[in-house]
Amino acid sequence: MFDSDFGPDLIALLSRDVLRERAGALIAEACAWSVGLSDHDHHLRVRGRVTATGLTLGARAVTGQPLSGEEDGRLELGDARPGSFQDALNAVTADGTLYAEHFDREVVEPFVLATCVAAVERARATRPADWAELLDELGEDGGDLVEVVRVGEWEAPLRIDAEHLVLAALGAVPLVEVEAEGLPLSLVRAAEAVTRAAAPAEVPEVGPAADELAGALFLAEAAIGTAGLPLPVPVSAADRLLDVLLAEGLLPEELPALLPHLPVEPGTAAEVRATIAALGQGA
Repeated sequence: MFDSDFGPDLIALLSRDVLRERAGALIAEACAWSVGLSDHDHHLRVRGRVTATGLTLGARAVTGQPLSGEEDGRLELGDARPGSFQDALNAVTADGTLYAEHFDREVVEPFVLATCVAAVERARATRPADWAELLDELGEDGGDLVEVVRVGEWEAPLRIDAEHLVLAALGAVPLVEVEAEGLPLSLVRAAEAVTRAAAPAEVPEVGPAADELAGALFLAEAAIGTAGLPLPVPVSAADRLLDVLLAEGLLPEELPALLPHLPVEPGTAAEVRATIAALGQGA
């Protein structure tokens, strides 16, 4: 049905080509995602139970102690250099999942989907007749490229390639160095998130305003990490959280926009907003 050089297999190959072209962007996103991991409490699974060790990931990393345990973890991430980015990915979180699972969901999967969409866009633009035939084979009309990618099942194998690229570039690098490399892009992503959250109510601000929001988010995350609050911050620590943020010099009116992007429970964020509103009414 297809020309010998076109069809689902070619889309898969084209997706790999686009992934290689975007490899630098993938590595940058991985570094940005890592920012703040050092401040997370370190946990180990001991006899089936997840237990806090009393140290942060960063504190263990700088002393050369392994971050991942022996009871669980991914085999492909095993034998990692202690304190490395790969070691951190294989570490267990407070809820018993691995950081690698969060990384896959938050970085690899959306990046791979965007890469596959870019590949089918290229195929549509360069081979329109063959593209139409491929759509007919898949039973799609081409109106939703994401759905075309889903039906074509090109994501799963590309995720493996993406993970290999990240590990080849960053796997053995110390976690703190990966975080330092990702900090600039992390601030940009934070500013974008804040402006998106404000979009329904007002026109997003650009330039200095976005930079200020990114800076405020960085200060807030640093203050939470330094204060040693449990993560995500529970409702019982809402007052303490507010005190910590205000002591850092953040303004009450800045906090509602920052809370959705901080490691706090939803109820904690609601409690802080209510307290801020009450303080405003009492002023």
